[in-house]
Amino acid sequence: MIQFQSLEKKNIDTVTSLMSEFYAIDKYPFDTTIAKNLFEEFLANDNLGKCWLLLWNQEIVGYLILTFVFSFEYQGKIAFLDELYIQPKARGQGIGKSAVAFAKTQSEELGLKLLYLEVEEHNLSAQQLYLKSGFSIHPRKLMKHKL
Repeated sequence: MIQFQSLEKKNIDTVTSLMSEFYAIDKYPFDTTIAKNLFEEFLANDNLGKCWLLLWNQEIVGYLILTFVFSFEYQGKIAFLDELYIQPKARGQGIGKSAVAFAKTQSEELGLKLLYLEVEEHNLSAQQLYLKSGFSIHPRKLMKHKL
């Protein structure tokens, strides 16, 4: 059985440990202290977004983060499905599909206008999950400028 539990301060160590596993997949830099501080800030301000732990058979096996942005183009608040991670031992159990459906439902309940996400080019299984869940490939190119 899959459950979604809102992240609380007492679980910051757990979610940062999961985040470390997730970032290691693509060799992204990760600093536990910075991540913990960011979660403290994130949880202190509901306008930044929401985070849930994913539980499968009462065990925490992943997490989901929505971050919020205001968009004039989409006429209000939108979300970015910033991170969705499921530990390898729990993959193939329908958790990803349930998590995406949960994110979409939560977005609707929060009155959001759009849900964006990004996925690594090599992560074909995630791409298939998102396409089957009703996402489409955006014709625009995502760009960034690090400050």
